[in-house]
Amino acid sequence: MPFYQNINTRTVNGKRTIERLLKLRIKLDTEIPQKHLEKNLLIASWNIREFDSPAYGDRLEEAFYYIAEIVSKFDIIAIQEVRQDLKALKKLMRLLGSYWEYIITDVTEGRQGNKERLAFVFDTRKIKFGGLASEVVLPPFETKDPDTGQTVYQPVKQLARTPYLCGFKAGWADFMLSTVHILYGTSAANDPRRIKEIKDIANALARKAADKFEWSDNLVLLGDFNIYSPEDETYSAILQAGFEIPPQLQNLPSNALQNKFYDQIAFKVKPGRFETTGNAGIFNFYDVVFTEQDEELYIPAMGDRYYITSEGNERQNKTRYYKTYWRTYQMSDHLPMWVEVKIDHTDDYLSSKLVPPQTGDEVTDAPSV
Repeated sequence: MPFYQNINTRTVNGKRTIERLLKLRIKLDTEIPQKHLEKNLLIASWNIREFDSPAYGDRLEEAFYYIAEIVSKFDIIAIQEVRQDLKALKKLMRLLGSYWEYIITDVTEGRQGNKERLAFVFDTRKIKFGGLASEVVLPPFETKDPDTGQTVYQPVKQLARTPYLCGFKAGWADFMLSTVHILYGTSAANDPRRIKEIKDIANALARKAADKFEWSDNLVLLGDFNIYSPEDETYSAILQAGFEIPPQLQNLPSNALQNKFYDQIAFKVKPGRFETTGNAGIFNFYDVVFTEQDEELYIPAMGDRYYITSEGNERQNKTRYYKTYWRTYQMSDHLPMWVEVKIDHTDDYLSSKLVPPQTGDEVTDAPSV
């Protein structure tokens, strides 16, 4: 659980924070499985909108407590849109406490990189960093020089924001997580650049997962793919590369408005060693924090922007400003997506020891010399 000692309950904001934390904890306990040291693994992905940007004013202190409470419910969480300035991430880590650690990318250079980082935040009581860390670079295109016949390598266009791949261990299980924030491009379901990015990274990682010398047999691809619908080519590109999306996640919109399927968690793993339990979902924190009914409470925090647009005109739709913009810069315009994985295969292993060895594989009790 995060650290709460600095919440001042003698203030209106402090009292509200405690009251909402209690409701948030009930909802989390109701909807998300409990963490067990050896039996399960709770993996999540969350695009925390511009973490942190003052675009609509700084995040309130209470928002950090709500974010920390949600993050603490999982064993490891991939976070997208961590900004170049790490003050927000470091504040989150202080609230989570010394058991928690993070691994981050550098900022992808260029305008399309948007001064963003990708991060893994994890509970070291359960998760151990396995030593593998890599920003994923797409391999060059291989061709033949028509005159000499020599092999020629041509650079390919990289993703706008470089994906991140890390190896971790939990109990007997080892696994690789690769997190992405795919280019949004235009407001179209099948923007060609978005499709290409998803195809390129999914196919590259699928080839990596099939390599017998890879760090682990278990690879999870997760993050913000900016997918509009499961019917779109952007979605099928993940499946065509050989990844599997748990059935429980296949029809769950993950944006705050609940009409887009931006976020995904896809698996390419060794059968019987890293399977999902059937528990997976989206966590809608707006049911209990920064609710639609709370608009009036936050008018002082929103300030003049609640009444006046950036162009200096009177704002006509104040509720839309609160619901779609301001509160999403407090929490996010994405909802956390999560999945539970079984990592305890002790019974299967012990049972396999009882199976008689094949002919030629007899095992004796004699000690080796």
